[in-house]
Amino acid sequence: MARAMELAREAAKAGEVPVGAVVVDPETGEIVGEGYNRPVGTHDPSAHAEIIAIRAAAQKLGNYRLTGLDLHVTLEPCAMCAGAISFARIGRLVFAAADIKGGAVMSGPRFFEQPTCHWRPEWRQDALHEAEAADLLRDFFRTRRG
Repeated sequence: MARAMELAREAAKAGEVPVGAVVVDPETGEIVGEGYNRPVGTHDPSAHAEIIAIRAAAQKLGNYRLTGLDLHVTLEPCAMCAGAISFARIGRLVFAAADIKGGAVMSGPRFFEQPTCHWRPEWRQDALHEAEAADLLRDFFRTRRG
């Protein structure tokens, strides 16, 4: 999660909502894909941190199925990203800050609990990084509204 937090700070410096994500092989600890939010800079509404990290991992591994890998992200995934996580067959999802308004894992639609969801990763919230991630987001939006 430390690398995901670094990536979230990079996103903030680029004027993007500060969210970072890494796909990790839990057996080796190797990061096989990473990304941060880039929808503004890329003019791509799907360029969320999770999507970018999943795409990078799939390209590196030569497989669109990332079964057994972990995804660490600084913010609870939205419905679009939860769908991508399911289609990629991510084994475990760990996120830091909850997203009451836009989240779709433990908030909102609870995507992985829906009968139409065909793959459900294990998931948990990372309490150790929750405050840091939430503070980064709050500070970012406070300066935007400023």
